[in-house]
Formats: sequence, C-alpha cells, structure tokens
Amino acid sequence: MDIEIDAQAKDRRLNRVVALTVVVLSIFMGLGQVKDGNIVQAMAQAQSNAVDRWGEYQATRTKLHIDETALAQARVSPALAPEAARLAAEIAKYEQESPGLRNAAQGFQAQYDALNVHDDQFDASDAAIGVAVAVAAVAALSESFPALAVAWLFGGFGMVMGLAGFLGWALKSPLASLLS
Repeated sequence: MDIEIDAQAKDRRLNRVVALTVVVLSIFMGLGQVKDGNIVQAMAQAQSNAVDRWGEYQATRTKLHIDETALAQARVSPALAPEAARLAAEIAKYEQESPGLRNAAQGFQAQYDALNVHDDQFDASDAAIGVAVAVAAVAALSESFPALAVAWLFGGFGMVMGLAGFLGWALKSPLASLLS
C-alpha cells in the first residue's frame, strides 16, 4: 500500500513538472512567434525598399547611359549645342543621384540581412521548443525523468535562441545553416 502511494505521488510530481515545463515553454514560444511575425513584416518592408531603390538606381543608370550616347551624337553637330548643354546637365544630375540610390539599396539589403539573423533565431527557438514539448509529453506518458531532462535540454536551447532574438544577440543557430 505504501509503495502504491509513493508511486502515485512520484507520478503526480512528474506530471506537475511536465505540465509546468509545457506551460513555460508554450508561453515563451507564443511570445517569440509574435516577435518573429513583427520581424518578418520588417524584413518584407526592407526587401521591398531595397527592390525599389535598386529599380531607381537601374533606371537612373539607364537614363545616364542614354544621355551620354545622345550627348556624344549632339557634339557632332554645332546646331545641337543647346541640346548638348541640357544633356550634360542631366548627366551630372544622374551621376550625383546614382551613388545615393545604390547606398540606400545596399542599406536596405543590410537591414534585411540583420533581421534575417533574428528570424532564424526565432525559427530555431520554435523548432527546439516544439521538440521539447513533444518529448515532455512522452516523458509524462512513459513516466521517465530522463526523457524530461532531454525535453529540458531542447527547451533550454530553444529559450536561449529565443532570448537571442528578443535581445538582439548575434548568436547563430546551427539549425539555421542546416535547414536553410
């Protein structure tokens, strides 16, 4: 009788620890998914801005090339001198605009790349915490503390990766390179 009561108490304790583990990990995962969603939105905006700036840069470079060609042709005829002056002014304007557009596009691309690191951190966090919750469920069903310890390892890794995403740490996940 005493052995049965001790076994039931042990089972209840294991189940309480598993339940607490699952609750903590699920809450952390939910908060991480909200933050990750915001990061993904910022990544989409940065990518859109980069594409826009690269489009402007290409258009400016194309106009520059066209005007340079037209200027070369206009210089052949003295009657086109006023047109040559206008083209020279346009060329100067495009040469001045091009570096700024290129730098802006590269800046948006760098912003996207920086955000992608944190997106990968939250992805690794979600994956590890998902595995931890599954292993915790198995620990409860099999009444196994070693399985719960494995769940804690996965959960701990997931929480570290999630904290890296929240706090802006430059921690790279080994899963990111494996899964990308």
